[in-house]
Amino acid sequence: MKISMLLSYAGGLKERVAELKEYEKAGLDVVWMPEAYSFDAPTAMGYIAANTERVTIASGILPVFTRTPSLLAMTAAGLDYLSDGRAMLGLGASGPQVIEGFHGVPYDAPLARLRETVEICRQVWRREKVRHTGKKYEVPLGQDKGTGLAKPLKLINHPVRDEIPIALATLGSKSVEATAELAEAWLPAFYTAEAAHDVWGAALAAGNAKRDPARGPLDVYAGGAVSIGKNREKMRDMARPQIALYVGGMGARSKNFYNDIFCKSGYEAEAGEIQRLFLEGKKDAAEAAIPDSFMAANSLVGEPEFVTERLHALKESGVTSLNVSFMGETSAEKIKACDQLRNLVDAM
Repeated sequence: MKISMLLSYAGGLKERVAELKEYEKAGLDVVWMPEAYSFDAPTAMGYIAANTERVTIASGILPVFTRTPSLLAMTAAGLDYLSDGRAMLGLGASGPQVIEGFHGVPYDAPLARLRETVEICRQVWRREKVRHTGKKYEVPLGQDKGTGLAKPLKLINHPVRDEIPIALATLGSKSVEATAELAEAWLPAFYTAEAAHDVWGAALAAGNAKRDPARGPLDVYAGGAVSIGKNREKMRDMARPQIALYVGGMGARSKNFYNDIFCKSGYEAEAGEIQRLFLEGKKDAAEAAIPDSFMAANSLVGEPEFVTERLHALKESGVTSLNVSFMGETSAEKIKACDQLRNLVDAM
């Protein structure tokens, strides 16, 4: 199992990248660079490439609504060149609040955009003259549109790889099915080993049935918070604010993808209560309403025996790579947790 983590902006990007070098030494394999509506991810990813030696540098994630497919392909190819083949293009749809509220772009047909973007990116990386006619993208633009001067073009530079790994962050059944069909990796949210089959099993099976065998198995990233040792259970609570934010306040009351997954995982009543409290401004109460059973199932926090048990459960449920957040009060404590996790994973 590879070990990955999201690089937080908290405390300053340059400081986090300095720490990242230590995580790399401790056994980290992949770093996800978020974007949301903060600084852009590609700039930070180039900085990471210049300051690391081994880790895969993945966008976690770039919304397909904010860039053309060709630009996404160019960005990934450029990063792959700068990092000597260590790039992974993480894509997602984000949500209407960010896409329409921050970017001013209509949130329409997210699945069609994801599918077409993947197809166009792979054409670009193969240095084919890009030709695509889809529901959302037409490349080159038709002669009856624009100036009428468009013609097919191919990427000028020769990419390091003509197949850069694509990870899709998807949640709904149709989008997860498309992920299993098309992508190299899948980045789910609120994944628990016990609920994964009920929530996503049918969608993954349907997608895998259409998957090109030459693409290899889908790499599934999940895990949760990490803190290993005696009397560490309290460290699970450090993840409560983010869970409450996503389940309770990410999106509108009537359209929250993360809340839907929480419901499907067996916590429907709790999901409603968390959302109600969060939207009423009672954030502490929303955090407290997250069931302890979920905090345990969605984490790798506890004594080594417990963490090893959870690792086996994740693997048996279909997880092939870990996506985790290291809990601790200091950087040294978090980096130690990475080293401990690396040792437990290698001993499996």
